[in-house]
Amino acid sequence: MTLTKIHVNKGDKVRIMSGADKDKAGKVLQVLPRSGKIIVEGVSIVKKHMRPTRDNPQGGIIDKEAPIFSGKAMLICPRCNRPARVGHKFLADGQKVRYCKNCGEVNEK
Repeated sequence: MTLTKIHVNKGDKVRIMSGADKDKAGKVLQVLPRSGKIIVEGVSIVKKHMRPTRDNPQGGIIDKEAPIFSGKAMLICPRCNRPARVGHKFLADGQKVRYCKNCGEVNEK
């Protein structure tokens, strides 16, 4: 199993650039580096059949987000509010940060 370096982090706002959910935007809920996938809120919704359990005594069919490949998503820059490629640079104190290649804004929290 190899870990894939993923350009988005949990909590980032992303826009989907290809596939059935093209042009949808949402927040990254989970990053799965072993498979190179991410789970985005409101994107790639699938139906899952659940058997009755103690937590879900009714059971039934629920809608949930399925993982998508991280290469299909682009980070939405908080400053210019559009999808942007992400670069990395080092600050004067040696900290590595991400920045928007459109406007140059540093995107670290």
